[in-house]
Amino acid sequence: MIEKLEGLLKKYEELTEKISDPEVIAKQEEWRALAKEHASLEEIVNCYKDYKSVIREIEDAKELLKNEKDKDKEMEEFLKSEIDRLEEREKELKEKLRIMLLPKDPNDEKDVIMEIRAGAGGEEAALFAADLYRMYTRYAERQGWKVELMSTSPTELGGFKEVVFEIIGKGAYSKLKYESGVHRVQRIPVTEAGGRIHTSTATVAVLPEAEEVDVEINPQDIRIDVFRSSGHGGQSVNTTDSAVRITHFPTGIVVTCQDERSQLKNREKAMKILRAKLLEMKKQEQDQKIAESRRSQVGTGDRSERIRTYNFPQGRVTDHRIGLTLHKLESILDGELDEIIESLIAEEQARKLAQSSE
Repeated sequence: MIEKLEGLLKKYEELTEKISDPEVIAKQEEWRALAKEHASLEEIVNCYKDYKSVIREIEDAKELLKNEKDKDKEMEEFLKSEIDRLEEREKELKEKLRIMLLPKDPNDEKDVIMEIRAGAGGEEAALFAADLYRMYTRYAERQGWKVELMSTSPTELGGFKEVVFEIIGKGAYSKLKYESGVHRVQRIPVTEAGGRIHTSTATVAVLPEAEEVDVEINPQDIRIDVFRSSGHGGQSVNTTDSAVRITHFPTGIVVTCQDERSQLKNREKAMKILRAKLLEMKKQEQDQKIAESRRSQVGTGDRSERIRTYNFPQGRVTDHRIGLTLHKLESILDGELDEIIESLIAEEQARKLAQSSE
């Protein structure tokens, strides 16, 4: 571990020199790439420097203790307690460094495209899909991220058959990737006169946003159709053919965008969704090749996996992957997801650490 950290420290110092070099600064594209790499190493390098500093303090305190032994009891006790404190700090920093050295998901820093689809349960499932959309919107606001609606298929009662939206913010994918899967709700539907509890579902997909360099789309592989947007209940949203449907022949993926009044904007959004879906397919193919490590993951990306239940009568939310139950349904649906997401991240890190020490 120390060898790896020394290598990163050396790399960081070299990059510090390079980004201060006037010749490199003049080449803006090269400088930006180096500055980004420099920034990505800063946290682990600072943590390693703290670790080295604590090790030195422990050595100095132990040396002083040797000299004070049987001379000054008060000083001896103080040094012993100081060594205990420093050794505890050393353990904390060492564990933090081990986590920082774990292989990172290359998509972690990306923005995300989220799709929420109503599952089993008819209109109640569509209303639940709208609840989930609001939950993620509120969570994004709490994180200081931006939300942009991309495509919707609303229902008469204010639910969604499907809603697609983008969340733009540093590290969005690193936190939201654990939300992919089947979400289940247990409650008395507004449409149920008898007052019986129903179970409905909605499916969430979290896709890292793909740049054009990540996914190459051959223009001959797609067909772009334009048509007139239709709104709630079928009425016309506008009088021009602004809605866009893109069909990708090799995969059969079809993406439709009609929320914008501009055909160009709808086309841009549809292409963005298509790229994200193709990147996700690519990622899933890679995951299947390393199925053994995938089985050890907490659960990130499998849309058929039931991951969470929202039980209204008992006011509880249960994440089935880690057996976490919280009796704070209202605050979670209002976007207070930190406790769940941090628990999922901690579980994933613990598993990776266990694997790395085997």
